Amino acid sequence: MASIRGRGGFRGRTALKGRGGDSRSHNGSRGRGRSRGSGFRGGRRDHFTTARIEDPVRDEQDSSEPDHKESDAEAQLDVTDESSSDYDEIPRPTVRPYNALLQSFQELVSHEKPRRKRRKLDHSLIETENGRSVTPQLEADDGERDVGDAEDDADAVIGVDEIEDDEDASDPFEVHFSSPDENELSQKLKAISKNEWAIQKISAGDSGRLLVYAPGSEHKELSKRKIRSVKDLNLKNRLIHNAQNVIGEFDQLEQSILPHISEYQDVLFGARSIQNSQRLRQITCLHALNHIFKTRDRVIKNNAKAVKEQEDAEVEYRDQGFTRPKVLLLLETRQSCVRAVDAITSLCDFEQQENKKRFLELFAEAEDKFSDDKPEDFRELFEGNDDNEFRLGLKFTRKAVKFFSKFYNSDIIFASPLGLRRAIEAGGPKKKDSDFLSSIEVVIMDQADAMLMQNWEHVEYVFDHLNLQPKDAHGCDFSRVRNWYLDGQAANFRQTIVLSAYLTPELNSLFSKYMRNVAGKTKFQREYEGAIMDIGLQVKQTFSRYESLLPVDDPDARFKYFTTAIVPSLSRYPTPAEGGQGILIFIPSYLDFVRIRNYFATSQATQNISFGAISEYVDLPDVRRARSHFSTGRHSVLLYTGRAHHFRRYHIRGVKRIIMYALPDNPVFYRELVGGYLSTTIGVGKIDPTEAGVRVIFSRWDGLRLERVVGTKRVASMLKDNTGDTFDFI
Repeated sequence: MASIRGRGGFRGRTALKGRGGDSRSHNGSRGRGRSRGSGFRGGRRDHFTTARIEDPVRDEQDSSEPDHKESDAEAQLDVTDESSSDYDEIPRPTVRPYNALLQSFQELVSHEKPRRKRRKLDHSLIETENGRSVTPQLEADDGERDVGDAEDDADAVIGVDEIEDDEDASDPFEVHFSSPDENELSQKLKAISKNEWAIQKISAGDSGRLLVYAPGSEHKELSKRKIRSVKDLNLKNRLIHNAQNVIGEFDQLEQSILPHISEYQDVLFGARSIQNSQRLRQITCLHALNHIFKTRDRVIKNNAKAVKEQEDAEVEYRDQGFTRPKVLLLLETRQSCVRAVDAITSLCDFEQQENKKRFLELFAEAEDKFSDDKPEDFRELFEGNDDNEFRLGLKFTRKAVKFFSKFYNSDIIFASPLGLRRAIEAGGPKKKDSDFLSSIEVVIMDQADAMLMQNWEHVEYVFDHLNLQPKDAHGCDFSRVRNWYLDGQAANFRQTIVLSAYLTPELNSLFSKYMRNVAGKTKFQREYEGAIMDIGLQVKQTFSRYESLLPVDDPDARFKYFTTAIVPSLSRYPTPAEGGQGILIFIPSYLDFVRIRNYFATSQATQNISFGAISEYVDLPDVRRARSHFSTGRHSVLLYTGRAHHFRRYHIRGVKRIIMYALPDNPVFYRELVGGYLSTTIGVGKIDPTEAGVRVIFSRWDGLRLERVVGTKRVASMLKDNTGDTFDFI
């Protein structure tokens, strides 16, 4: 099997540039990684560095077991291979072989007394309607069959009596997928095409507010059902016990969003934190499992009914999509994939977990790489295996879960945006294959704020390839495909759940462009006290607003204000010999960083200012040199990017004043720079608190960032106040 490198991967493609066209490494990553070698640990470069910086060629091999001879990339990327991984390829009949197979099996077992449940079928030839003979397969490993055919054919008949009859007309699964009202559906689709949404604002207590969008001009009547524990959810019986033990009762915040998740609305949740991350992971994984099991059991029951009623040509069972995968989990690192898998296996008892050892060897690492001086959010994201190029298929049978199943055989696909994009483009520009995403019905994207620090274009690329009409049939029985799939409306039935620590313009754009669910959509916004309240220092913080009429003109307006209003003031500070300077200029965007760096290097206005620069692309020896020169006063100014801080969290000494070219998206950065860097300098006696200071420039387009720093109650007046454009805080 060919690896991705030999199949036309991403090496050297300029199409993988990030926001605004800034240069990227070959693998499309937006960040330089951490090195365990030259800077932090002895000797070996870690997965993070190789995955994000150098366009790696990894050999993840283990000679101790036969199935480790292929790398995990090879095992997962060959999504277009339609042959079985467990069985030899057999001739495929063109006339619905499953009904013939099931009927033959029923005739076989009807003569047995007593009737016994069996896990395997006899490998006898079964004659189909067109006269061809096939050998029945126990598992759907040929890459062609949908969820209902995911089980052993024996399960589809013998196990049908064990499936609880839980069809409920009020079940959101039934309402949304199985029996939507045609007239109402037509009106909603028309409203969505015109981008017409009725919006309701709902308070969620002290934690934030909900914005509920319903397609059309009238407000949707909100569900009055209270969800206080897992018992109030429409769960499959096999999930209730474990879910009650693992999750139990829901808190106020969870109760506010669970009705929208359970009713298959799109949800953009902007309040993910270290404290609630595990609970959110368990809730969303429970929702995904419940959806898969309901879909699976429905198709198995309809398979049995179809066998009994196959003489009735008018009977239709529209219960499937084009391909089998139904849930996509977009995650940032391999370790986050391990956490999601652990949540799934804790919520459902599986008698077998095939290839679990191999999964742990390739994905899991000890989560103790960093000392406690690193922030909690940094350790949560980068502890363990922080490689951000991966994809993994998971397949469920009645009693087992199978890791590393081919995409077309999988029920859930776990992937990073970069890893999934490479899988789609593995065959080259002319042989892209995204058909395995054509029938995705639930998308869960966790730690979206971390993905913003990578190449956001990868996320948009994945969403552009969701729910497209497949190029090939892949053995699909079109008589079983739901009508809205055939009509090209699958994207309007897909539920998208995005979990982020905060909201950004990119996430709001994702919400508007790709989250267009006929069931509606919900956005949760936090209320902020403001990062300035957590500084712990009595230093002057000045916020200066500049005029910017249009978002597209904002970068130029910001640069003009900086060079005309900020740079001339730098000469008024005392020189290093006089105990001054020590100015850190924080620049979130790499594009802006390059522009400012070039200005300092070539402008007459800065010719007398010595400066250093640290970005995510600067090598560690140069970083150490820049930090040393700045702390000793040899460099008066240090340019520092937001992504360098995100990936490295450097402790920079000698900072006496901070100028923020723009506010960071992550309010934690503001506390670390102002409360951390300045407090260190003040603590060692190099500067008095009255001499330290912070200068921030912002425009009306920075409202989301500004709210997180100054607080929800202050942001409106700062953006619209006509009495002045300068605001001081101490």
